[in-house]
Amino acid sequence: MGKYWRILRLFWGTAIAAELEYRLNFAIATLSSIGNLGGSLFSLFLFYRTGYQFSGWSWQEALLVVGMFTLLQGIANTFFSPNLNRIVQQVQEGTLDFVLLKPISSQFWLSTRMVSPWGIPDLLLGIAIFGYVGWQLDLSPWNYLLSLIPIAFGMLILYSLWFMLGATSIWFVKIYNVTEVLRGFLEAGRYPIVAYPGIFRFFFTFIVPVVFLTTIPAETMLGRSPGSWIIGAGALGILLLFLSNLIWRFALRFYTSASS
Repeated sequence: MGKYWRILRLFWGTAIAAELEYRLNFAIATLSSIGNLGGSLFSLFLFYRTGYQFSGWSWQEALLVVGMFTLLQGIANTFFSPNLNRIVQQVQEGTLDFVLLKPISSQFWLSTRMVSPWGIPDLLLGIAIFGYVGWQLDLSPWNYLLSLIPIAFGMLILYSLWFMLGATSIWFVKIYNVTEVLRGFLEAGRYPIVAYPGIFRFFFTFIVPVVFLTTIPAETMLGRSPGSWIIGAGALGILLLFLSNLIWRFALRFYTSASS
């Protein structure tokens, strides 16, 4: 385990050093994050401006879901997107050969090799929303700490789904559109799950589990999420992580290296 921590520090140290050579990108990423958040807030405002509100969700509470979605984007852009979107490229160019020859887990290498600071603005904006809503609703530090559990499970679920899609590139090389479809579904996490009709609630709970990424963590921070949902999120995250490794190992049996 210590070896992997040392490798992780080396990966992220070199990745950040390389990314910071283009510091203007950080300013552009910040403006983009502010624009995206502005769009989310404006969309939510259109619902609430006439006194309408999602069932059981006040303006501040719905704003917390927007904060969760913004945080989710920040984590995805910092850790997931720089790595998992490159799996297709690795397969296409044959550079996956060099990954498989390394004396470490290929899934670990493909999942952690890069880190991008351009997702930090979203992370900071999400945290700022948490602070504002916490001040408005008088949330305690315990509320914040407890919400870290479903947030971690949500990230595990998102990573596992994303990695499994990346693994299918061994069979279907051009799957960029599939990953974009996943990101499109995640846009539903901008609003509480009650904002959608029943059939969509079912879809975003049991087919593409968006509810575990934003709504459940937000409800946990508000202190009203049933423990069974948190346990369910943990069980689903662990199951999908195991399944992602199983699918990756199975996919490698069909991988034809560039040298063969």
